[in-house]
Amino acid sequence: MKKLSLLLLIICIGLSLQTFAAPVDSIQATDSLTATATQTTTVFNVDSATHQWLSTLNGAAREKSDSYFEGGYVLQVVNLFYGLLVALVFLKLGLGKQMKCIAGKVQNVNLQNLIYVILYFLLAWVLSFPLSVYTDYFREHQYGLSNLTFVDWLIQNLQGLGVGIILGAPMVTFLYVALRKTGQRWWLWGASGSIIFIMFISFLAPVFISPIFNKYEALEEGKLKDEILAMARANDISAENVYRFDASKQTKRVSANVSGFASTTRISLNDNLLNRCTPEEIKAVMGHEMGHYVLNHVYKGVIEFGVLIFIVFALLNWALNKLIATRGAAWGIESISDVAGLPLLAFLISFIFFFATPVTNTMIRTQEMEADQFGLNAAREPDAEAHVDMMLSEYRKVDPGKWEEIFFFDHPSGRVRIETAMKWKAEHLKDCK
Repeated sequence: MKKLSLLLLIICIGLSLQTFAAPVDSIQATDSLTATATQTTTVFNVDSATHQWLSTLNGAAREKSDSYFEGGYVLQVVNLFYGLLVALVFLKLGLGKQMKCIAGKVQNVNLQNLIYVILYFLLAWVLSFPLSVYTDYFREHQYGLSNLTFVDWLIQNLQGLGVGIILGAPMVTFLYVALRKTGQRWWLWGASGSIIFIMFISFLAPVFISPIFNKYEALEEGKLKDEILAMARANDISAENVYRFDASKQTKRVSANVSGFASTTRISLNDNLLNRCTPEEIKAVMGHEMGHYVLNHVYKGVIEFGVLIFIVFALLNWALNKLIATRGAAWGIESISDVAGLPLLAFLISFIFFFATPVTNTMIRTQEMEADQFGLNAAREPDAEAHVDMMLSEYRKVDPGKWEEIFFFDHPSGRVRIETAMKWKAEHLKDCK
């Protein structure tokens, strides 16, 4: 599913939506630490409490956590260069020309473009398959983060490819209509269309896309559901239900998310969260997700990324014109509106967004911090929040350097999140258990 989102949004806009996740396999706070961290006293040292939580991850567990996340830095560069190689296969080795010949057998230019785009989706998936197998299957199993067999993983990838073709191919075809009809103003129409596309996908995802990969059902009746809905009502969230989904068939990570747009917005939690976390920890996570809803992060995200998308498309227009003018003939691209330029278009979008990573990460990280602060006030469970933050260390480096966090983290680090929770606790000692 993640590879589908990446393929689809790299081709269309290079953007993917984020969700909150909190794994728990290898990190467990000791009873003595929890008792110390939750003890109500007249003297409470934020730095000391933060250090106590961070010290629960050490030795081999810390090395494994750091290794997994730091390996992701390298993979970002590898993915960029691998994408360049894929583009060159289409442009320099003649694969794109053969695809154009096949598509040219029909008369209608829009149908030609649609056929070319579908072929590109299929062949780009095949060419990217070796790297995908390593990053999304073998590496995830190496670090104990995946529950999928290879067959199940492959089936989900094929499902993602199918969804990507159904939703992405028409979008890219419309993009080439704009390229052909509006000349040098195409990038304005392309950026506008991409923003509308994001909103459309966000609207569809909870109801029509996510259920393809996981089974969603209403959380069973009981005290936990009542407490979550009470917390929602107390924060003026008109949620009538909370949903659970069976992520355990895919991963060992605990997660929850707020997804959707307008009337399809849903608050969901996975079965790992229910099975591995205490009620207090679940409420801490759900308070965070409610924060996204109350603070209108979906709408703010559309605006923030919308501005970035216009900048990206302006740069894309400049780069395409320059490269096609100098290399277009050698690559079989007649003009900027020629669909044979799609492999170049796709790579340039991923290239621009690669260098915009610190910007996009900061946008998302800021919203996540706001949701953390909201969740602390809503759930009032700082120690449960700190425990969940330590659980994140299974796949996210818990204590990075300042600039490392700015460049590579799309969520606040565990250290920052725990420190925030302990600061909240220091101001609410009488309210804490």
